[in-house]
Amino acid sequence: QVRLVESGGGLMQSGGSLRLSCTASGMIVSIGAMGWYRQAPGKQRELVATITSGGSTNSVDSVKGRFTVSRDNAKNTVDLQMNLLKPEDTAVYYCYANIQTPFYRNDYWGQGTQVTVSS
Repeated sequence: QVRLVESGGGLMQSGGSLRLSCTASGMIVSIGAMGWYRQAPGKQRELVATITSGGSTNSVDSVKGRFTVSRDNAKNTVDLQMNLLKPEDTAVYYCYANIQTPFYRNDYWGQGTQVTVSS
């Protein structure tokens, strides 16, 4: 069994900062890409930022220069530092990881954490 647990969401005013954290646990052999997706009400889930095991990152244009994704391979964690938050960043944020267990490789998701940005 593999589990991803997120923390750090909440309510913040426009222009403020929040940091999301996610920890993977369970029968993990190795982790490939990790990252964050988000889903706003009435919209499809979209990629926010991802990071490879080697540290290469990718992010959606709307968060470039404001959000930073990082990971700690020793701790199986991935974080998302969100600065200069805007109301349009309001969404449920989901942690993602591509994980190799002793039996197979699969994509895993966290339960989601709400981020609400007020204007």
